[in-house]
Amino acid sequence: MSDYAHDKVVPFEGSAASKKEQVAKMFDQIAGKYDFMNRFLSAGIDVSWRKKMLKMLKPAKPRVVLDVATGTADVAIMAEEILKPNKIIGIDISDGMLELGREKLKNKGLTHVIELQNGDSEAIMYPDGTFDAVTVAFGVRNFEHLETGLQEILRVLKPGGMLCILEFSKPNLPGIEQLYNLYLGIVAPGIAKIVSKNREAYAYLNDSVKAFPEGKAFTAIMEKTGYNNISCRRLSLGICSIYSGKKPS
Repeated sequence: MSDYAHDKVVPFEGSAASKKEQVAKMFDQIAGKYDFMNRFLSAGIDVSWRKKMLKMLKPAKPRVVLDVATGTADVAIMAEEILKPNKIIGIDISDGMLELGREKLKNKGLTHVIELQNGDSEAIMYPDGTFDAVTVAFGVRNFEHLETGLQEILRVLKPGGMLCILEFSKPNLPGIEQLYNLYLGIVAPGIAKIVSKNREAYAYLNDSVKAFPEGKAFTAIMEKTGYNNISCRRLSLGICSIYSGKKPS
């Protein structure tokens, strides 16, 4: 199993806890401010990114959907609106985030369609071939072992089922790249420190984005772990990318 640079990027340098434990703790700490910070730091554009990812699944008409690293259930709720499946399962390692997600579901009357569970992307508690589609929005960077997580998702997908991943990438246009680095490296952590009292979380965002194997490097990893029909679509000048792939029929 290969190790990747981002596997070793952790929120709390010097902590003896595993990456998984640190990520869960970090999200528990920022859960209350997470949705606000997402909208604020992306100027609301993250909503359209999520919609674009889900619309790629529409032609397949998935009936049973798994949302990995579901957080406060934003993608799961949007998937119910756009895809109208029979069932959506959202898993996450942060109980703090899941608690807020369950509140949202209750308020929207969606608890009969969407179920949130504490769950690990590297050990998904479902049988082989359970899901028609799997989504991961801004979650693969937090996997402790990237290939293990991708293989586990492949296992629970039905043959022909589709995985869609939304993840930050790095723009490579002159000028834009420098602005983006300044924003992620200095502006976002600074704002986060004021609003969420947690600079580490957004410094970790910058470090993990920089270390993540994006673009062709990531599609090669998807191919290596068994996916086919793989594509990468860059959004917003390359700030973000949608990766998709299928489980061979």
